Amino acid sequence: MSPVVAGGLVGGIAGAGLLLVGARVVALRRAPLEARVLPYLRDIVPDQDRAPAAAATGAAALLALVRPALTVAANTVERVLGGAASVRRRLDRGGIAMTVPEFRVQQVLWGLIGFGVAAGIAVLQSLSGTADPLSAAIFCASAFVGGVLLRDNRLTAQVRRYERAIVDEFPAVAELLALAVAAGEGPVAALDRVVARSNGELGRELGGVLAAIRTGEPVAEAFDRLAARTGVPVVARFANGVAVAVERGTPLADVLHAQAGDVREAGRRALIEQSSRKEIAMMVPVVFLVLPVTVLFAFWPGFVGLTLTAP
Repeated sequence: MSPVVAGGLVGGIAGAGLLLVGARVVALRRAPLEARVLPYLRDIVPDQDRAPAAAATGAAALLALVRPALTVAANTVERVLGGAASVRRRLDRGGIAMTVPEFRVQQVLWGLIGFGVAAGIAVLQSLSGTADPLSAAIFCASAFVGGVLLRDNRLTAQVRRYERAIVDEFPAVAELLALAVAAGEGPVAALDRVVARSNGELGRELGGVLAAIRTGEPVAEAFDRLAARTGVPVVARFANGVAVAVERGTPLADVLHAQAGDVREAGRRALIEQSSRKEIAMMVPVVFLVLPVTVLFAFWPGFVGLTLTAP
């Protein structure tokens, strides 16, 4: 290549680079669209909604860079594992505001964390000279799969904890709703009063029902949808009872009092059953640890005495 051609190529590359740098500087100096438009929407968009969109962080830029790769990996996990309907069902039952693709991305991230930990352990073993490449590869792949499955198990645990909290809150919420109805308020007004004074998981579910009613959905259909979505039998019976009471005009207060009493009785039975299981579990260390040590302390001195006095 002649010096003239080489100089032309170098000059062209340098000029293109300078043009790109200049265009980027001009784009950075110009205010973003949100900063130019949102000040004129001060009465429409609150400040707390405007603040997150005003600043772009390095984490957001990094996430934008790796999002396509994470999306491809999440789609691969979805094809391998399947069960999108089950995941969607558990997300709804757990009150988790997340879509199935977002959950798959979280599974990939958990798998990458496990893979990173396993890779670090493999590198430490290789530095010590005791690492086998095949075993290290299998260990890293197993760690990735374990991370993916651990996130799924974590979702199931979240759903169980959420449903347990709903069952614990149900008697108090049902009693409050029954008292409000018995005082002369309608079902919607009583529901509004109870939702305004409760901040638990069940209150959040009833808040969604109240929002659906205020948007024009019939009361019976809103409670039927709650019964179909929830995985807690108590809440399903409660929703069906309210829907039937509203449709047929049956006394709602009596139904709510009866359901609250049933839930409390079921809680007592569950507590008695749990205490019985704990009592049996407490016998294990007594029988296999305390009792042998006691027998040993009781008979060991005699055994030693017989050994010393034997001819």
